[in-house]
Amino acid sequence: MHNGTGAGGRALRLIEPFTRPGSLRSRRSRVRQVSRAAIAHAAVVTAAAVCCAALAVFLLLPLVALLSTAPPHAVIAALRDGETLTALGLSLRASALALTLTIVIGTPAAYFIATRRFPGRRAVLTAVELPIVLPPAVAGLALLSAFGPEGLAGGALSAVGIRLPFTFGAVVVASMFVASPLYIRNAIASFEQVDRRLIDAARNLGASELRAFLRVAAPIAMPGLTASAAIATARALGEFGATLMFAGSLRGSTQTAALAIYERFASDTTAAFALSIALLALAAGLLAAAKLHSASAGLASISRR
Repeated sequence: MHNGTGAGGRALRLIEPFTRPGSLRSRRSRVRQVSRAAIAHAAVVTAAAVCCAALAVFLLLPLVALLSTAPPHAVIAALRDGETLTALGLSLRASALALTLTIVIGTPAAYFIATRRFPGRRAVLTAVELPIVLPPAVAGLALLSAFGPEGLAGGALSAVGIRLPFTFGAVVVASMFVASPLYIRNAIASFEQVDRRLIDAARNLGASELRAFLRVAAPIAMPGLTASAAIATARALGEFGATLMFAGSLRGSTQTAALAIYERFASDTTAAFALSIALLALAAGLLAAAKLHSASAGLASISRR
């Protein structure tokens, strides 16, 4: 009896905390808290899903609508027009030249800014980013004020026989002015992701600054540089306002595809839509190629490990 009573007492003492009114209230409170947390989590997930769906519709609906404006045969027929092809070819040449100059000049500059800390660095970054947020018409007027006949550098250019405004060179300069900041800013971010210890190790092994840049930093940052180049090229292909203000819209000379779309829209909407679809396809192809390159570079990096 004594043992039974002792065992029963111990059992009662073990379950007593769970039978107290305060303990039951605490358990119910915890259950309510868990329930509220689950409901809040579900609400957040639902709201995020709705926002993502709304954003996808907002961004994709205009593109789908554009693709549905003209059947493929009408697009092909419009793209066979000589003036349309000329405008598209001029855009491609100007964008290619602008990208080449941007890569040659901007890549070393981006590497220097990314790997150095110096007085005025923030001001330099601000100067690089400013054309990105500058209204296109303002960018065109700024170029005209700088390189026009009466501009700050216009006299010096005229003295050596260079005339930029309303020429093909002006198209290249306008494209580079609006697109190069996108490349340079993203290139800086790509170089900042490179482990500085790898560059220091190369330098300690006797590599020069140039060799460390070419053999270590540039290959590691290449996926980011490729994506930056694709974005900058797409931006240059679609440039409108700065080109119109600085280079004009002269058919066969300075009229780019974007300017041709604006002109054709008033007289030949089919040609305008066809050229728009061509630019959309080019931009999508550039982004897809950049993403494929980044993915293949990532897989190659994983396989080397």
